[in-house]
Amino acid sequence: MVAEYRFRIPDEIAVLIKKLHPTLKSRVKVALKNILNDPYSGKALKDELRGLRSFKVRRLRLIYRISSKTTIDLVAVGPRKNIYEETFKLITKEQSK
Repeated sequence: MVAEYRFRIPDEIAVLIKKLHPTLKSRVKVALKNILNDPYSGKALKDELRGLRSFKVRRLRLIYRISSKTTIDLVAVGPRKNIYEETFKLITKEQSK
């Protein structure tokens, strides 16, 4: 039997997705469904971001973590240009709590 995954999406990321242009928002929704169907479809990140995966949606990247056999945490959404640095800052801040 295939595991049924579900997303945990922080409120601030949900708001960001809702504010996207309708075309981009629909592409993000398709990407989220693809990730639910195959959580390992995103690129595995390395070094400081090990344990996270990145899924490409045009210029955006969806950064996520498979946190259990049924849960995927959406960690960050943003443009490729700076999303990796922002994600590193975010997880560093989380670890220091």
